[in-house]
Amino acid sequence: MLGWGYYWAINRSYDITYRQQYFTERGFAHHIDFRGKPREGTDFDATFYGVNDKGIQVGDTIQKQGGYLVTVDGRSILGKGWEARGQINYLSSYLFRQNFTESFHEAVMSESHSTGFLDKHWSSFGFYGVFDYDLLFLSTNEDDKIGIRKAPEALFTVRERPLFEKVLPVYFSLESSGGLLGRREPGFQTKPFVERADLEPHVSTAFSFKGFHIAPSFGIRETTWGASVTQEGTLNGPSVFRNARDVSVDIVLPSLSRIFNAPKWTGAEKIKHVFETRATYRYATGIEDFNEVVRFDSTELMSNTNQIEFSITNRFYTKNKNGVVNELVSWQVLQQRYFDPTFGGAIVPGQRNVVLSSAEVTAYSFLDQPRNYSPVVSVVRLNSRVGMEWRSDYDPLRGHVVNSSLSADWRKEKYFVSLGHNQVRNDPVLSPSSNQFRGMVGLGNENRRGWNAGFSAYYDYRIQVLQYALTQVTYNTDCCGFSVQYRRFNFGTRNENQFRIAFVVANIGAVGTLKRQERMF
Repeated sequence: MLGWGYYWAINRSYDITYRQQYFTERGFAHHIDFRGKPREGTDFDATFYGVNDKGIQVGDTIQKQGGYLVTVDGRSILGKGWEARGQINYLSSYLFRQNFTESFHEAVMSESHSTGFLDKHWSSFGFYGVFDYDLLFLSTNEDDKIGIRKAPEALFTVRERPLFEKVLPVYFSLESSGGLLGRREPGFQTKPFVERADLEPHVSTAFSFKGFHIAPSFGIRETTWGASVTQEGTLNGPSVFRNARDVSVDIVLPSLSRIFNAPKWTGAEKIKHVFETRATYRYATGIEDFNEVVRFDSTELMSNTNQIEFSITNRFYTKNKNGVVNELVSWQVLQQRYFDPTFGGAIVPGQRNVVLSSAEVTAYSFLDQPRNYSPVVSVVRLNSRVGMEWRSDYDPLRGHVVNSSLSADWRKEKYFVSLGHNQVRNDPVLSPSSNQFRGMVGLGNENRRGWNAGFSAYYDYRIQVLQYALTQVTYNTDCCGFSVQYRRFNFGTRNENQFRIAFVVANIGAVGTLKRQERMF
């Protein structure tokens, strides 16, 4: 690899940076960063990255894996409460990202999101004008992707505001939207503009009685779509109108607590154990066309339901000599019980189903058949010398933990360690199995004099492959620093080793192939 760069301060409001790399086996890579601040309250940052790939031998053919990525971030304060913001991410192909990005996280991220909106807030009201395009790449094949477009869509919201409070406080809120949408994927394409309007007013109240807190609410949801999926599976069927009603009651029981002398390892004087319980009942009806609407976002996930959710939370608080209180440990366990196991006929046996109720309880799908309960969701958090979070789902129907995600971080002075594990043991109909580990260990920081070193890796236990590894050694003096970095990529179509170096002079610049955003130190 050979590379060079040029920075040009055009004037007080704009600058541009151009970097070029030459890969002797693949061709030229171009990186352009154009920034501007035309006036006070308005700024943008536009980035272009592209590769003219000569191709690589794949079987008996030469496969070109080049492409480009365009990213634009901008905002503008327009005055009188109006503000415009936007982010454009356009990726020409997932094959290009997987093979030429220098970030492991970006290489395995198969989504691209572009959003622009105009908004204004006043009192408890809010207005948004939205342009949005979401792209999900299913594989590295050129046309194997799902695109969902909202262009444009208008949203009007009302945050909870009191209607009257003399006898019993009653609050009103509103969510509403209307716009033109479209969806395209292999074997599935709507007409260019599908009309959708959604109106969801809610009234709620809250009261307490001897430590019990009760918050009931009632809502009506009117939604119409300009197209539908017919029973034969074809698109662009007749319009659909939905009239749904939603009742929920949130009950919080009195919390129980007790104070103890704190163990020495906590570094505190007292520790307080708090036991909290909560139950939420929800009933929704009027949705008889769940499988006829085209899926654009969570609006289409609402289904009939008759359910109750139970939640138990244990919290441990510490208090030191100065009276500072911190939450040391928390453990929440929750589960949903369904009195309508088919969700009004929305569940199709033998396939992956996602409804609003399941999406609210866990990020992992579990509905491949009618069922009366969700998995038991457990979330444990530790905030001490070690920061740790462990999320797991135990499914009584399958008799084992189906999903588990663990992350832990520790830092003391110049030393740091970070560990993580993610495992999915589900039915193949719901999601593919996975079992991955990540780890990072290091000594030092960006500004520390002397030797600094770090190592990070991602290992896929299921296929027994080290997918990514990074090692960096840096030596800093008062004015200069020298870094050597080794990276290993092994996933998808990418199998390569990289050696990069950088020599940095404080407040002047850097020479080498290791860019600043890619360094560990």
